[in-house]
Amino acid sequence: MTSGQAPGSAFSGARTSLETSSGSVAYYRLASLDRNLERMPVTLKVLLESLLRNAGNGVVRDAEIEGLARWSGGRSGEEAEFPFYPARVLMQDFTGVPAVVDLAAMRSAMARLGGEPKKINPLVPCDLVIDHSVQVDYFGSNDAFALNVDREYERNVERYALLRWSQAAFENFRVVPPGRGIVHQVNLEYLASVVFRRKADGQAVAYPDSLVGTDSHTTMVNGLGVLGWGVGGIEAEAVLLGQPLYLLTPEVVGFRFHGQLPEGATATDLVLTVTQILRKQGVSGNSWSSPVLD
Repeated sequence: MTSGQAPGSAFSGARTSLETSSGSVAYYRLASLDRNLERMPVTLKVLLESLLRNAGNGVVRDAEIEGLARWSGGRSGEEAEFPFYPARVLMQDFTGVPAVVDLAAMRSAMARLGGEPKKINPLVPCDLVIDHSVQVDYFGSNDAFALNVDREYERNVERYALLRWSQAAFENFRVVPPGRGIVHQVNLEYLASVVFRRKADGQAVAYPDSLVGTDSHTTMVNGLGVLGWGVGGIEAEAVLLGQPLYLLTPEVVGFRFHGQLPEGATATDLVLTVTQILRKQGVSGNSWSSPVLD
C-alpha cells in the first residue's frame, strides 16, 4: 500500500491504495485516525469515511472529522453538525421531473450567457425510477400487465419523453422505465452496489455505497448494509449538484435478529415489521435522531 495526499487537511495519510486483480484501487482507512473505533456502529463508520474522503475540499473541516471520531455511544454533548457526501441519488418520477426541468433550465441559461450547455450535468450519479404513475385498468387476464404498461405510456407520454431525453442528454443520469418494479425494490435488487467505485484524479477509488432518496422507503436498502437517507426533492437536487447533506450526529438504534423467516415471508415483510417496531420506539419525527439498522 502507498499513501496518498489530501491537501489542506491533517488527515493526509488516510488515503491508501490496494492492488487487486482488476488494478490499483484507492480507499480511505479509518485506522489512520489512530482511535479505537470498535464500538462505533457501521452507520457512523460510513459517515466518518465520507468525511475522510472529502477532507481538504474546502467544506469538510478537520474538527468535524475529529468530533465524529470521538463518538462514544452517548447522546450528551456529542450532537454536532457535519457534511455528508452520499455516493448517489435516487429519485422517483414525481420528484425527478422537477429536477430534470431545473437542469434543463440551467442549460438554457448557460446557452444564453454564451457558455457550453453540456457542462451542466449532475455531479453525483442519479437513478430515477418511474413507478409513481401506476394505475390498474386491466386485471384478471394474462395480458393485464402489458396492457396496463401500454396505458401508462399513453397517459404520461409527454413526461416520459422528457425523461427519455434527459437520460441521453445528461451524464451521471439513468432512468428506469415503467413496469420494472417499485423504486425501493429496484434499488434493493438492481441499483445498490454495496461498494461504490469511481474515478478520481485518474485512479479508481472504492468507498461504501450510500445514497439519499426521495421515496419514503429509501431506508429499506439498509438491509444490504447500504446507508440510505430519505430526503425531500430540494435536498436531493442539492446533492445532485455536488452539495453535501448536513446532518447532526445521529443516535443509532441497534436491532438484533434471531431465528429465521417463516416460509412465504419476504425481505420486504421483515423490513416493514422492523419499521413498525422502531416507530413504536419513537424514532419517527425525532429531529436529532436518525435511526438505521446495524
